[in-house]
Amino acid sequence: MSHPGLHERSGRTRRPILAVVAVVAVLLGAGLGAVAFVANRDSGSGSTLWQGSAVHEPSGSTEPSPSQSTEASPATISMSATGDIIMGNAPSRLPANGGKGFFNSVKSALAADLVMGNLEEPLTDDTGAGKCGANSTRCFQFRAPPSYAAHLKDAGFELLNQANNHGNDYGPAGYRNTQKALKAQGLRHTGAPDEITVVDVEGVSVAVAGFSSYPWSNSLTDIDEATEVIKKAATMADVVVVQVHMGAEGADQTHVKPGTELYLGENRGDPVKFSHAMIDAGADLIVGHGPHVLRGMEFYKDRLIAYSLGNFAGGGKTLSSNGVLGLGGVLKVSVKPDGTFASGQLISTAMNSAGLPTIDNAHRGAKQVGQLSKADFPTTGAKLDGKGKITAPAAG
Repeated sequence: MSHPGLHERSGRTRRPILAVVAVVAVLLGAGLGAVAFVANRDSGSGSTLWQGSAVHEPSGSTEPSPSQSTEASPATISMSATGDIIMGNAPSRLPANGGKGFFNSVKSALAADLVMGNLEEPLTDDTGAGKCGANSTRCFQFRAPPSYAAHLKDAGFELLNQANNHGNDYGPAGYRNTQKALKAQGLRHTGAPDEITVVDVEGVSVAVAGFSSYPWSNSLTDIDEATEVIKKAATMADVVVVQVHMGAEGADQTHVKPGTELYLGENRGDPVKFSHAMIDAGADLIVGHGPHVLRGMEFYKDRLIAYSLGNFAGGGKTLSSNGVLGLGGVLKVSVKPDGTFASGQLISTAMNSAGLPTIDNAHRGAKQVGQLSKADFPTTGAKLDGKGKITAPAAG
């Protein structure tokens, strides 16, 4: 089904109302509130087979949005998202008290109808397939115990992205173990090749797909292939969100540069080209991470692109908290049921000396993103006030 005001974006064809809603209605009748769809490519025929499985409905925020007109037909839904999350590195670099209360300082900031994060490590025991050899240099591998999925649940997270450079640090077994650990806590995951995760958010269907430049995820670098994933997602849900790990890394990588970005010889994608193409294909929100620093935001065809949300958590001092590397944020976005941007805020965060996320009352992250947005996107950049309120640039 299409929505008014969306026809100017090529590839925008919303889900067939009779087919998909009928399926969701049956599942809701069975006491289930969301459907996760995974597409498996048939290598022999080249076709894509989309398979559905019932999953639990996200719990949502504890405080209903005042803008919601009725439970059945909300005026807007709220979503929150973070950048990189590492809770520690087993066996020797784990937080105190087994990680209990890891996210306590930021729990209230995360609250939304749908809470998402970029999980930058497997949740697994040692599989014996760590990517770093005994004599490796400049190689980093991370993992936290499967039990740490409970800390994500306690924080309010509902959907975690695995499409990043550390998602496969302990091989396919570690990747699958992560999914099992999340599922055991009732948490959704996204980011595997051809995986589109659809959840019911206050009566609005939201599809989330994760992308990176690595083979265990949807491709960031093959834009034609990525476009097909998002076009499919747009037929399955009212709102489409892209989680994407893109761009070069480091304290000197705060600016979004034109063209393809490289890091240690790796193609980390063309952030602007990719993001614009995904919105052309049907995406409503782009959530970027990967550079380990905050980057600017822009609006393209009235949709918000956050190019990088920086480091959110680096437990066990796994991530540097020096200077701009220690800053991150919680992106809060409210959209209408057709995906149209309604409001937004970047709540500034900072990692403490133990790598845990805390609220930054000095709003350093929001101020930095405001400056970067103005510098990198003079006409399309998002405007952020001193406390992180996000508004679109004036038309014209």
